[in-house]
Amino acid sequence: MRIKKLVWVILFPLGIATGYTQEKDLVKYVNTLQGTDSEWALSYGNTYPTVGLPFAMHFFSAQTGKNGDGWKYTYKANTIRGFQQVHQCSPWMGDYAVFSLMPGKGNLIVNEDERALPFSHDNEIAKPHYYSVKFDNGIQAEISPVERGAHMRFSFPKKEKAYLVLDGFLKHSQVKIIPEERKIIGYVNNGRFVPENFRNYFVLVFNQDFKSYGTWENRANKISSGNRTDEGEGIGAYLEFKPGACVEVKMASSYIDPDQALRNLKQELDGDKNFETTKTKAFDVWNTWLNRIVVEGGTEEEKATFYSCLFRANLFSRKFYEIDPAGNPYYFSPYDGKIHPGYMYTDNGFWDTFRSQFPLSNILHREMQGRYMQSLLDAQQQAGFLPTWSNPGMSGVMIGNHAISLLTDAWVKGVRTFNSDSALHAYYHEVTNKGFYGGSNGRQGWEDYFIKGYIPYKDDLHESTAKTLEYAYDDFCAYQLAKMTGNKFYENIFARQMYNYVNVFDKDSKFMRGRLANGEWMPDFDPVEWGGAFTEANAWQYTWSVMHDINGLINLMGGVDRFNAKLDSLFTMEQTIKYGSYKQEIHEMREMRLAKMGQYAHGNQPVQHVAYLYNFSGQPWKSQERTRKVMSQLYNASEKGFPGDEDQGGMSSWYVLSALGIYSVCPGTDEYVFGSPVFEKATVKLENGKEFVVIAKNNSAENVYIQSAQLNGVPYDRNFIPYEDIINGGKLEFVMGASPNRNGGVSKEARPFSLSRLEGE
Repeated sequence: MRIKKLVWVILFPLGIATGYTQEKDLVKYVNTLQGTDSEWALSYGNTYPTVGLPFAMHFFSAQTGKNGDGWKYTYKANTIRGFQQVHQCSPWMGDYAVFSLMPGKGNLIVNEDERALPFSHDNEIAKPHYYSVKFDNGIQAEISPVERGAHMRFSFPKKEKAYLVLDGFLKHSQVKIIPEERKIIGYVNNGRFVPENFRNYFVLVFNQDFKSYGTWENRANKISSGNRTDEGEGIGAYLEFKPGACVEVKMASSYIDPDQALRNLKQELDGDKNFETTKTKAFDVWNTWLNRIVVEGGTEEEKATFYSCLFRANLFSRKFYEIDPAGNPYYFSPYDGKIHPGYMYTDNGFWDTFRSQFPLSNILHREMQGRYMQSLLDAQQQAGFLPTWSNPGMSGVMIGNHAISLLTDAWVKGVRTFNSDSALHAYYHEVTNKGFYGGSNGRQGWEDYFIKGYIPYKDDLHESTAKTLEYAYDDFCAYQLAKMTGNKFYENIFARQMYNYVNVFDKDSKFMRGRLANGEWMPDFDPVEWGGAFTEANAWQYTWSVMHDINGLINLMGGVDRFNAKLDSLFTMEQTIKYGSYKQEIHEMREMRLAKMGQYAHGNQPVQHVAYLYNFSGQPWKSQERTRKVMSQLYNASEKGFPGDEDQGGMSSWYVLSALGIYSVCPGTDEYVFGSPVFEKATVKLENGKEFVVIAKNNSAENVYIQSAQLNGVPYDRNFIPYEDIINGGKLEFVMGASPNRNGGVSKEARPFSLSRLEGE
């Protein structure tokens, strides 16, 4: 009984036992090809057509690129070479635990280039619950997912031999063909950030007898006909079926052992009589999930953008746990290679997602967030450091110690499933040590940060000012958590460090700048020069990265008038770019140019909160205008749907929140700052059974300015809404107009949280 109950939880969003009545078909709006017209030099999302359930352990995708290519599916490609089990959260990180199936007819072809088949997007369907493509040669391939596997169907033309080729991808693999059971079992162990004993055990069960079979290896493409078992580098298998066959294959895999792989198959696919059953169930899961936010009004194109983004906002982080025979969760740890009880989540880079995805999940998925926060502390015990970008193990990619942002944001919002003292102790260890991996594992230069109050730029320590700014914000989060929980020791430690941003602000140029160990500024400063002391950005973009103390930044700039003038310039100035330490154009630079919004580079994270900052400086109508312009000009549901890397739901979550008219400028506080809602009405259905409704009367593409607001029928003149007023349900009602209301939201009381007071007030 316990297993059945847990499987029910798998099939429906956490905290929602029976779904909502009269659900609309919202899956129809989702285009999983959104963002796939990407390449190394230019990202419109760097996505692939994911077919998978929300936060599932495995996804699946068509494969146009070669094995190991981070751009596994590109819209411009005209051939497909396989259908992969995938986990990739970014093409820059690569994938792991990959294997693929590919159909063919006539002669057996295993070489990944030669087996690729031409197709047209006209014959392709790409939805969250279902992917289908009919190749030019008449073969049709279809996929529908479960959490730890998938159901595939391959329909072959008559009169020619029908083959399926299983590719073992990169590194070591094993296959065992069991014809009498219509089954293949085995494992793959590919991946960069995995323990030495990592294996992904798979089981594939077919609905047809095998006419012939064998193994092969993808280094020299040598075929061993009739061979049942093989093991080694790039080992795969092939199966022949009768001409005209309609072959269904149920598959599941496990990181624990072969028995658990079979258990996952039985738990999630045994009850599915055929492919259509799995497809219907997957549709129901996604439609229930998407119905958590029902929007009304707006155009069909805006709904397609919204629900395509809501889909991507609910893919990562990935569940890395499985269900044991007693119905309890347990997992193979990607950090220490051991089996542990409980929940584990992975595949997320917090530099990309702490700003938007986690504040959205704290509204929609509180139960999952509670499990997630504990899993962060478990990961720290297993790895020695908190995760920053897991894929699935520790990578240390990017900068910052942003796990503390997740933990504090959850705590502030009432998700208190973890021990706060343990979190603070883990964070203190993080910030007083340099870890084994990359720029975000511990702190490089932490001694200088504590003693000098900033990270100096050195030949062996780049991105120093970006790190100082992000560390100061992270230290604010630690201070906030310590203060809320009465931990005076850590409160006192971080009370000073959270103001370290001041030490990299140049009062003469009015920019954040790189600073040397002797206290001098880096020479030859140009605010449009990228890299050096900054990460994938320049001083124009990083100067605003003081999310916890915008008033302090306003004071440094000389008051609200100068602050607003500089903000205006960011969005309207020339798009001059100097390559700086990058020495060439990187894709973020090109994406900024294409956006045509001055030095505002929405395609990367450091600047994504900036359009909301007018709420702090007495001109909230400019935030309303800017955010609507970003949404309407830089997002759509097409293959060119994003203004840069989508980044594990980070870019999509920005859109979802902003389309509701709110955004968390400073995660770690309980405030969501106002922008301008896209739709006339949006109903957010919460796990506690309540509803939070946003109404925007007279809303249109022209009427982007808030004229007045009410919260639960009471006039409301703040530029933000507390989390409590969202999660307890209620109605936020705006009246919109075509002209700014320059008297609304301008009082001191209307402004969002900031550590400092504005000078002169």
